[in-house]
Amino acid sequence: MTDNGRIRTARLGEGGPEVGVQGLGCMGMSFAYGPSDATESRATLERALELGVTLYDTADAYGAGENERFLSPFFKQHRDELVIATKFALAIHPEDPTKRIIRNDAPYIRACVEASLKRLDVDVIDLYYMHRRDVNIPIEETVGVMADLVREGKVKQLGLSEVTAAELRAAHAVHPIAAVQSEWSLFSRDIEAHVVPAARDLGVTLVPYSPLGRGFLTGSFAKAEDLTADDFRRRQPRFTGENAAANTALLDPVRTVADAHGASLGQIALAWAQQRATVHGLPVVPIPGTRKPGRVEENTAATRIELTQEQLDLLEPIAGKVAGDRYADMTFTSAGRE
Repeated sequence: MTDNGRIRTARLGEGGPEVGVQGLGCMGMSFAYGPSDATESRATLERALELGVTLYDTADAYGAGENERFLSPFFKQHRDELVIATKFALAIHPEDPTKRIIRNDAPYIRACVEASLKRLDVDVIDLYYMHRRDVNIPIEETVGVMADLVREGKVKQLGLSEVTAAELRAAHAVHPIAAVQSEWSLFSRDIEAHVVPAARDLGVTLVPYSPLGRGFLTGSFAKAEDLTADDFRRRQPRFTGENAAANTALLDPVRTVADAHGASLGQIALAWAQQRATVHGLPVVPIPGTRKPGRVEENTAATRIELTQEQLDLLEPIAGKVAGDRYADMTFTSAGRE
């Protein structure tokens, strides 16, 4: 925290804007995590900004554009105070509206950016991500189209999500990439082998999504059955059956460290994620999602916690013991391409 009570800042890419060192994932305000309260979600957005959270993350796929529409009034009210990040690439399957496909082709990208600009009701998107990679289209071609959007003044900075180190390097050779968004938490550390070193070499900021392990690292639920029927986590392998029981046991060292700091489990998970910046030598801006002002206060307070080397060592083995894949369908991730 700074002297004025706001969180410190980090830069998005080498030429990008300074943002709060912790962002806000907004997906759950209108998608995926069960019922939400619009009034409370708006209060959460306002409280986050008061605390110095200035990177707000959404996507056109979150509620078929509904998340972008929901955020639009807040963004317009505070346009000069924040950075808007949204994404393209996850399209509705033409024969099954319950399924998604990945599209990175030029006509689709151009249609998506125009639709997002309209829903957000802004003239330019600050950070535009390729949400997922279509391996049938060269990434140089996709990023070439995205670079055109920058030249046309529709987008300021480019980002990629769930890419390999080689894909990041190839993309960066076409146009500077400001940020890479990948799952990174005490439960998911695959990117440390290749993507993180590549990002460090290229001056790219890492934006960890799900730094709280989709809430599991907070200890707020122990199995899928604890969640509402419409919560997408009920279908995730890590939260079902024997996997859930095995992963719950992995929270014991997190609890030990939390007790030592007088902190919550979630704060320790976030402090660990924030400290990756020091460990790996690059800017790291996690985007934990929440819909409650009190949780934003709790999450941002984690930026004041510094874990000792002994505590980091205690947490080190967790990821290697996690049971279950990150998603039921891992083809929508970079797994297997690295």
